[in-house]
Amino acid sequence: MNRTITYSITEEYAGMTISHFLKEKGYSHPIVVHLKKTENGILLNGAWAYVNQVLSVNDTLVINLSETQSSENIFPTPIAMDTFQKMIAYEDEDILLINKPAGLPVHPSMGHYEDTLANYCAYYYSCFPQNGAFVFRCVNRLDRDTSGLVLIAKNMLSSARLSMSQLSHGIKRTYLAIVTGKLPDQGTITFPIARKKGSVIERCIDLEHGESAITHYQRLDCQTVDSHMFSLAKIQLETGRTHQIRVHMQAIGHPLPGDFLYNPDVTYIKRQALHSYCLSFTHPVTNTPLEFTQKPPEDFFFIPWRL
Repeated sequence: MNRTITYSITEEYAGMTISHFLKEKGYSHPIVVHLKKTENGILLNGAWAYVNQVLSVNDTLVINLSETQSSENIFPTPIAMDTFQKMIAYEDEDILLINKPAGLPVHPSMGHYEDTLANYCAYYYSCFPQNGAFVFRCVNRLDRDTSGLVLIAKNMLSSARLSMSQLSHGIKRTYLAIVTGKLPDQGTITFPIARKKGSVIERCIDLEHGESAITHYQRLDCQTVDSHMFSLAKIQLETGRTHQIRVHMQAIGHPLPGDFLYNPDVTYIKRQALHSYCLSFTHPVTNTPLEFTQKPPEDFFFIPWRL
């Protein structure tokens, strides 16, 4: 999407080249190359500038990020405006935060080519052509049946900076999960995770070949329904392996109810009882600390949890 960012150069940055300044601000090398090839991509005091030009105090540097090519192979599937807007938890020029319902895939895949969040985002932004092409850049992926907060970068700069933040553990992801049995008060699970042999989607604990995976949990509540005990847990991830929470909880004997792969008991909930509850991170352009929370949907409350 198109984005214009204006910087007023202070003493701190005087004497820097534009290239050095942009690197300090989190512009990746591919973005700088893109700007160099874009007419009026970089303007210094109103004139088209080269990246080796030196900045002075009180200079005005304008960066025009523009894209002309939308995401390939993501068909813009029509969705009612009010339906999509009800899913938006927060939006500004750089980020979009979606409260994703359970059952909605994030990316197109086999059997879900046109009914995903990516398809609906592509359609939504196609209704505002003045914003330019839309590239779907999802920061935190959720499984289809996991509900809750999904962060999407709306332009190449916010995507680059959020990716860097994610690599340095600057994005804190907190989930709420319902698990079977009485979970210990708190703990950390460090079993490595790998793809299960012979399966396309299923994961398993693999101490020899698995990738590092770290899950922290804290029990918030524990209640009994029909003589079956369940715990409500707050879970924080240090890594983001596929199915990490689901596999780790199964490994310690507390699988999630409703999980069709790892504990297919749908007596009380019809999908894995997992919700992306809180995201905290630094805004990729303004550097403002942000934190968002989203209450779980109704199906989570087959037990009246003490939240």
